[in-house]
Amino acid sequence: MRELVIGREEAHQRLDKYLQKYFENASAGFLYKMMRKKNIVRNGKKVQGKEILCEGDVIRVFFSDETFAAMRGGERALGLYEKLAELEDKDVDVIYEDADILAVNKPAGILSQKAKDTDISMNEEILAWLIHRGKLTPENFALFHPSVANRLDRNTTGLLLAGKTLRGQQALSQQLRDRSLRKIYHCIVAGEVASGGHLAGYLWKDEQKNQVVVLAEQRPGAKYVETAYEPLAVGKGLSLLQVDLLTGRAHQIRAHLAAIGHPVIGDFKYGDRKLNEKYRRRFQVTSQLLHACEITLTDGTVITAPYPPVFQTVLRYLRES
Repeated sequence: MRELVIGREEAHQRLDKYLQKYFENASAGFLYKMMRKKNIVRNGKKVQGKEILCEGDVIRVFFSDETFAAMRGGERALGLYEKLAELEDKDVDVIYEDADILAVNKPAGILSQKAKDTDISMNEEILAWLIHRGKLTPENFALFHPSVANRLDRNTTGLLLAGKTLRGQQALSQQLRDRSLRKIYHCIVAGEVASGGHLAGYLWKDEQKNQVVVLAEQRPGAKYVETAYEPLAVGKGLSLLQVDLLTGRAHQIRAHLAAIGHPVIGDFKYGDRKLNEKYRRRFQVTSQLLHACEITLTDGTVITAPYPPVFQTVLRYLRES
């Protein structure tokens, strides 16, 4: 008989989901059979599998040593863990960290999550950062893979949130899903914007051009979007805008602002080619000046990320009298 004591990292999930992760080589049918036969019990009582685990719960497993070892497996998770541990220990810019979540300041030029198996994204860099600092053990990794909760475009900078524990991941996912988490972006756009505005429309993806288009009316495949913006500073034919993302769609801010004649500087997909070239030559702007600068969690925690150097340089130019 083995005892598995549920820790903080494993709590707040269904028992069957936990068992399927713990016993990597066991089928769901086998595990349910073991629960029915009381070969797996929780706090001494028979279980069905749908029970939500609490910290301190004791799961007793009545398997032979041979069966336990065979069902436990763990080779896949251990192999992935070892690959992550071999990654370079990069200086990830961690802005905020508590027991359950962390927030990092993502630079331009890197994906939030990998698009193909060979990619190294911010997700992998965060995992490597946790491993190198002893904050993620092979045992914990086998039961839960920390992961980023929100996404930013490859060339958008700023705040990425990640759940370090299942509890943290669930909380972030819920806040993103019900939009109770507030996200504020700052961007530098073409044109001097005199006043704020509230934009609404429908975002439709043109598959041939691999771009999204803002439409006034609904059409099949289009998704409703809302964007609020407010100018914070203007000058030199530019504006610093604060943008409140009321809906979260891919390329929403970039496409919405371009649609009203104020494209983000450095945006080579939706922006002004001549202006982008001007600022590339003068200030080495090679990506859109769009920065996820502030996130407010539902508990009132406010997390802010400083601008990257090139953003600061163009902003100083904008503010010159």
